[in-house]
Amino acid sequence: MQYLVILLDDTSVSYCHCDNPHTERRLIALETLKRGILYAMKQNLMIQFVYPDYDLPQEYLDAIDSIDHHDIVPAPRQGDVQVLSQSTAERSEAVCVLRLTKAKLFASEAPVSALLRNVSRLNVVITDIENFADADLPTYSALLEKWAAVLKEEYLAGRTPQLNLLTDRMMLTKPNHCNAGVENITLAPNGKYYLCPAFYYSDPDSSIDPDDIKNQQLLRLDHAPICRHCDALHCRRCVWLNQKSTLDINTPSHEQCTVAHTEREASRRLLEALREHGTFMPEVQIEKLNYNDPFEVRKQW
Repeated sequence: MQYLVILLDDTSVSYCHCDNPHTERRLIALETLKRGILYAMKQNLMIQFVYPDYDLPQEYLDAIDSIDHHDIVPAPRQGDVQVLSQSTAERSEAVCVLRLTKAKLFASEAPVSALLRNVSRLNVVITDIENFADADLPTYSALLEKWAAVLKEEYLAGRTPQLNLLTDRMMLTKPNHCNAGVENITLAPNGKYYLCPAFYYSDPDSSIDPDDIKNQQLLRLDHAPICRHCDALHCRRCVWLNQKSTLDINTPSHEQCTVAHTEREASRRLLEALREHGTFMPEVQIEKLNYNDPFEVRKQW
């Protein structure tokens, strides 16, 4: 375990696939916050505080500042990670997160292209990835090609913006999954622990004992029959989305896999295009695959 995510309020900003349905403020109790900080200190965990869109009382800020941490905030507030409410941002060195539905993503490539020229890192999160159909993949691939062209232009100009959908796979030699319940857990405003914020948002009764997570091996990559063979190393392998889509917390849906492999192929082409202009990440090799869903070739494993 490496991280503890602490949701400071029921209306804390969502930064991943799951929407936060809560609209009424409920600030985490100060004693619960201090208990979570002490737990992180004892377990040697880095804390990620997730903020609501209002100013916290000073005693909360003092408690937060008592330990090293990262701040995840709704823009335009300043933090280590800024979750954008619109497809624009001032020039920023923070990690920016843009959450979009498939329909909004497909509406235009311009917002993401503009952000790539203005931020150091952009994480695009598709909030309804389960709605992708195979017929959508050519459209998605064309969008990725347009963003790849922007990245190539920026790189050749000496700038190095990152886009999770394209550049992460170019820089990875091993999987970089979310690993909820394995490397990180979440403390919610109700004082209970969860595998990740999404489990709290979608089912408050799904709390866990952080010191005794039942069947934790089922969350791990080495127990994932499909994912442990997969070369889409940038895929976040969201266990909440797995459970929602396939009823198996360790197995992703066809939609997740095909979207990730479409991104992988676009990353491969971008890497080749950059290498035409010089040495770039020589230790990374992305081979062309003859499938778009690893389930199709499961028998060869």
